[in-house]
Amino acid sequence: MSASGVLSFTQQGWEQVLAKVKRAVVYLDSACAESLHWGCGSTRLLEAVGGPDCHLREFEPDAVGGGAKQPKVVFVLSCLLKGRTVEILRDIICRSHFQYCVVVTAVSHAVHLTANHVPAAAAAEMEGQQPVFEQLEEKLCEWMGNMNYTAEVFHVPLLLAPVAPHFALTPAFASLFPLLPQDVHLLNSTRPDKRKLGSLGDVDATALTPELLLQIRCLVSGLSSLCEHLGVREECFAVGSLSRVIAADLANYAPAKNRKKTAAGRASVVFMDRTLDLTGAVGHHGDNLVEKIISALPQLPGHTNDVMVNMIELTALQTEEENCNVVAPGCLAQSNDTTAKALWEALLNTKHKEAVMEVRRHLVEAASRENLPIKMSMGRVTPGQLMSYIQLFKNNLKALMNHCGLLQLGLATAQTLKHPQTAKWDNFLAFERLLLQSIGESTMSVVLNQLLPMIKPVTQRTNEDYSPEELLILLIYIYSVTGELTVDKDLDEAEEKVKKALAQVFCEESELSPLLQKITDWDSSINLTFHKSRIAVDKLFTSLRDIAGARNLMKQFKSVYVPGNHTHQASYKPLLKQVVEEIFHPERPDSIDIEHMSSGLTDLLKTGFSMFMKVSRPHPSDYPVLILFVVGGVTVSEVKMVKDLVASLKPGTQVIVLSTRLLKPFNIPELLFATDRLHPDLGF
Repeated sequence: MSASGVLSFTQQGWEQVLAKVKRAVVYLDSACAESLHWGCGSTRLLEAVGGPDCHLREFEPDAVGGGAKQPKVVFVLSCLLKGRTVEILRDIICRSHFQYCVVVTAVSHAVHLTANHVPAAAAAEMEGQQPVFEQLEEKLCEWMGNMNYTAEVFHVPLLLAPVAPHFALTPAFASLFPLLPQDVHLLNSTRPDKRKLGSLGDVDATALTPELLLQIRCLVSGLSSLCEHLGVREECFAVGSLSRVIAADLANYAPAKNRKKTAAGRASVVFMDRTLDLTGAVGHHGDNLVEKIISALPQLPGHTNDVMVNMIELTALQTEEENCNVVAPGCLAQSNDTTAKALWEALLNTKHKEAVMEVRRHLVEAASRENLPIKMSMGRVTPGQLMSYIQLFKNNLKALMNHCGLLQLGLATAQTLKHPQTAKWDNFLAFERLLLQSIGESTMSVVLNQLLPMIKPVTQRTNEDYSPEELLILLIYIYSVTGELTVDKDLDEAEEKVKKALAQVFCEESELSPLLQKITDWDSSINLTFHKSRIAVDKLFTSLRDIAGARNLMKQFKSVYVPGNHTHQASYKPLLKQVVEEIFHPERPDSIDIEHMSSGLTDLLKTGFSMFMKVSRPHPSDYPVLILFVVGGVTVSEVKMVKDLVASLKPGTQVIVLSTRLLKPFNIPELLFATDRLHPDLGF
């Protein structure tokens, strides 16, 4: 199996789509557009469409329909073909002149049967048949106005956005986030007294909402297709409650039964809940340039994992802010540029200092190849130095075209180095290190009292001070790294002071950010009373206590905090690191917290026999491929850590890291305070 399995899986899927798009109007939803963006690039799609005009459109209710000279359409969708999605399809087709309609869905027909409440036994008998897709094909012809027109509906597993050969994301599941104890109370509100859940440890598939269960099944369907592409039979393991549900669903996914029987290879798939360790997600320990780029630069519209790079420096326009929207932004994904792709992968795998030097080296080499008048300079890399190299390409169209991808990464680096957020990164890091020492020497109440003077209203804040959003990140860090709390009078009093201060700061903000609007459930600070703000802050602290107690059910992975001693300072040990070290422990102990999910009767019998005789259960280090899936997002530093750790502990093992999204610190509060965790929007 090739090292770039996630890339070939994605590109193979898109080749099936590209074979259908010649001379067509193409509508994509944002998740499929993101998969294309990282996997092949939009230029590949434009080349396949052909013709002088650009006919790519976003799939949305107000999308422009096809004209009289546009008879062919292709819809590429990441979601189930049901409800609102089908209504949008109908509306676009009815206001167009299409005669040939193709609908590609990233969700398999088997999951469509589940969504339409077809019993598993009946679904098994339909193997090879696709009644849901066939019925929709008839409807498409009806909407086009002639039953003799052509309609096709088929499934292509466009699950992944491959960021690197060993690392991919699942854009359609960016909002999927593990449950917290407060979610158990919500689930219990609809359950009879005799069937109430005691804790997150009691959560299984039967306890979840139908929408969340269906979202998990859509993910499992895509992962099963990935395993088929890799040619492996997977053994599934889980760390955490939601991961346990996902792993069990993949282990027992009925449509994969025949595939597993004939698969030549074997792989371990280990799922892990992000909520078990939010310290790494909001912390600033990662000495990685890419992490700083995605934290500093604005998000690329419609994307969850890429950023906008301001390209105006390469034009003749003035650099005023109003001109920034005139020029299309650059980005980080460079799927069709070999040199830029090599630089991107180097940035993912090196420390900050080496990464900026690598950017400089690439720019110098590119300028030399184009015979541009470059002035060499050694020593520390500065944003001004990088910009001076980049501007050499400004009036040379051929050089610009040859090195467009490299210039986008160079500009992203320069803009990040001089961004105020980057300067603040070091302040965060210093404070986090101070917190680690304080946690070991003091109680939680003392730590919170240290934070109190830093909570300042907008009228008293300077650029050096922390905004309300940044204070939330620090609070999440504190509660996650501390873990299980000893609740006493001192803690209650300290929390009360912080709550009052935060509630007052929220009220006095001149304008509420989108995150504060979500937390307070209020769109303007003008009408936000202290009472309403205080209710929101109380809910916030309920979530913080949930975060602190996230590892309570763990037997082995109870802490991410390593106390200091005479020779070492206190430190943070990522849970991902602990999990990987446990997987490749030389003595191969049976880990209590890395649960193996049995797949059917054979495994259950093995488990039963193991009570009477020595029957070895599957261990995640047994196989040559390890797929590690972090549910809820992962950082660039964590991916590098996993890759390096596996290479040192068991050389020769191929590791693939998958996750729902690429994380920056500000994502975590957004995901924590999302209101649709139990009821995700599935497009119908």
